[in-house]
Amino acid sequence: MKYLCFVVFLAIVIAQNYSDLGGVEAASSNGFVTRKGVQFIFNGKPFYANGFNAYWLTYEATDPTTRFKITYAFQNATSHGLTIARTWGFRDGAIYRGLQTSPGSYHEKTFQGLDFVIAEAKRLGIKMIITFVNNYSDFGGRKQYVGWAKSKGQNVSSDDDFYTNPLVKQYYKNHVKTMVNRVNTFTKVAYKDEPTIMGWELINEPQCRADPSGKTLMAWIEEMAPYVKSVDSNHLLSTGLEGFYGDSSPQRKKTLNPVAANVLGTDFIANHNVDAVDFASIHSYPDIWFPNLDEKARMDFLRNWLEAHIEDAQNILKKPLIIGEFGKLTTTPGYTQDQRDAVFKATYDIVYASAQKGGAATGAWFWHLISDGMSNFKDSLAIVLSDNSSTANIISEESRKLRLIFGKGKLSRKIIN
Repeated sequence: MKYLCFVVFLAIVIAQNYSDLGGVEAASSNGFVTRKGVQFIFNGKPFYANGFNAYWLTYEATDPTTRFKITYAFQNATSHGLTIARTWGFRDGAIYRGLQTSPGSYHEKTFQGLDFVIAEAKRLGIKMIITFVNNYSDFGGRKQYVGWAKSKGQNVSSDDDFYTNPLVKQYYKNHVKTMVNRVNTFTKVAYKDEPTIMGWELINEPQCRADPSGKTLMAWIEEMAPYVKSVDSNHLLSTGLEGFYGDSSPQRKKTLNPVAANVLGTDFIANHNVDAVDFASIHSYPDIWFPNLDEKARMDFLRNWLEAHIEDAQNILKKPLIIGEFGKLTTTPGYTQDQRDAVFKATYDIVYASAQKGGAATGAWFWHLISDGMSNFKDSLAIVLSDNSSTANIISEESRKLRLIFGKGKLSRKIIN
């Protein structure tokens, strides 16, 4: 009953805030996030902040009666010191609540859902990272883009044709252009002019098994990253990579990559060493990558994985690094709450150690945040902050600690212009 009353209250508040479709007031310090050397800069200070993934935001915001879930999730996040949200800027094809239903055709109601998400983030002081497309077939992804081209008579057969077929590449560019030029129906601000959006990702976890050498994906990034910047010069841009090493780092590839990753055609150093790419991205899932290792071995890998990428972002790429996804599967054999807490604590501590020195690690964003009553999105990685678990307490403590560095406002002496 208490939950129902809260839902009704939030629905009334939201209706009041947006009744004129222009009543969103920007947060007092809502400027663009930029970068200088290995640091993000926000309002003249180095910006370090933890965040979260919530891929479901637009889906739930498409229906006005469930928009309170976005508000509740954002309020929970900020109360725990989390100020960056990563979400999908795609739902491709003829699927329920699809965004781009066919090339260049968009479902306005779904787009208004994303409008609401950005507007609510703006109101509550959260920065957004939005990803343009999915590597996987979930919610359309590369497979849907290739399918669209095939229906137009293109000679395509593999999802990896996404990276090389001219028509598919044009579909992608058209989507990017539509996204950045979208005028938010709530704030009346074009996405490309909206400082609440911290940045874009080219694709979620790009892979290209057709070319393990990495040349195909590299050529695509070299084409698409400058294109995004040509239509939106205000925002930061990254790749969305998991962080697997390639031929440009043979020793790292040999000692750090899961063996299965060596056929994915990605290269952490080369893929981020593009002028139009502003910051580096890695994900961290030892449970998934090494299911047969014991917990100690997986924790050792976690530390080595994070520390190696931070070192390479600092010294080779000379760009900021975000841990774009991490978490602990509750379905891992022998799982305990202490194990999940250890993963979160180690991840946050390694980021903090770098940030304290003005280094390249800028924050970690766990996968994934849901709210009370969202059983349809609950899985083995879901985190409900309001349950006051020991993990939620670690998130809160570590995130507030990291934000204090931003408050001190000291630029790194090692900044490289």
